[in-house]
Amino acid sequence: MPLIPALGGRGRWIPEFKIGASVDDQIKRKEACSLTKLTHGGSSGAFRMPAALVENSQVICEVWASNLEEEMRKIREIVLSYSYIAMDTEFPGVVVRPIGEFRSSIDYQYQLLRCNVDLLKIIQLGLTFTNEKGEYPSGINTWQFNFKFNLTEDMYSQDSIDLLANSGLQFQKHEEEGIDTLHFAELLMTSGVVLCDNVKWLSFHSGYDFGYMVKLLTDSRLPEEEHEFFHILNLFFPSIYDVKYLMKSCKNLKGGLQEVADQLDLQRIGRQHQAGSDSLLTGMAFFRMKELFFEDSIDDAKYCGRLYGLGTGVAQKQNEDVDSAQEKMSILAMINNMQQ
Repeated sequence: MPLIPALGGRGRWIPEFKIGASVDDQIKRKEACSLTKLTHGGSSGAFRMPAALVENSQVICEVWASNLEEEMRKIREIVLSYSYIAMDTEFPGVVVRPIGEFRSSIDYQYQLLRCNVDLLKIIQLGLTFTNEKGEYPSGINTWQFNFKFNLTEDMYSQDSIDLLANSGLQFQKHEEEGIDTLHFAELLMTSGVVLCDNVKWLSFHSGYDFGYMVKLLTDSRLPEEEHEFFHILNLFFPSIYDVKYLMKSCKNLKGGLQEVADQLDLQRIGRQHQAGSDSLLTGMAFFRMKELFFEDSIDDAKYCGRLYGLGTGVAQKQNEDVDSAQEKMSILAMINNMQQ
């Protein structure tokens, strides 16, 4: 196959993607309700979700273009009291690989991430809100955002699309009713969720997740160099805890998110490989690990801002630098102009 020149960067890419390839006809696409509610007893106010038992109502809200603004209004209120946000994304896999000379294997991993994020589109984003004690708001605590995605026009890995379709993603609905990423980014910038030092982000092996978030928020390709990526990442997400990175200090804890959840005796809510369910499970894993392995206190200097699988770049405390502070002020000024 012909090589594709890298767009604005070093090296070349080996394409592995399909454009307009159809999903296997035998894959069943189930119609999903706009709201998935799982109830385990009931009470009002915030509640704690124990490791192996869900005691209160848990709700994953499906968000499409039609209810986006309404749900973002709710999030602007929720984040004031529940500023720990567990995040997960679903995206169409890995479709190209960089070739050429790289400074190190770490450099290669970032270039692999960069070229794929630049080419592909985010499909789903899950956000779960808790407070510093791991308590959840009553009712809805997780939002699953479904973005525009067209199997006829957009690039993807067939294996990834098959996996997501089997997990219940409705690609026809994504094409017809999905959220426009530019509109979502505008609402997210003014939501109090990003650009806020008091908001803590929880994730699992999240280089690609945050790659797509940076692309979405900046409406541009990712920086060529990893350290530049971390600099921008820190502006939008000053505090990040990657559960997979935390696992380095957790004896005998290993594997992917579901394997970790099983080892921690956590109960999944919703379907695996959907962003809402995965974000909820990520939050549960973080607070359970914090209790079991870190005595309820995580050393920010050691863990905050480090993404598993990427290099030495750290999205940590750069906001204290003058240049970063000035950049953040510029972004905030832009947001104020958007609100006027």
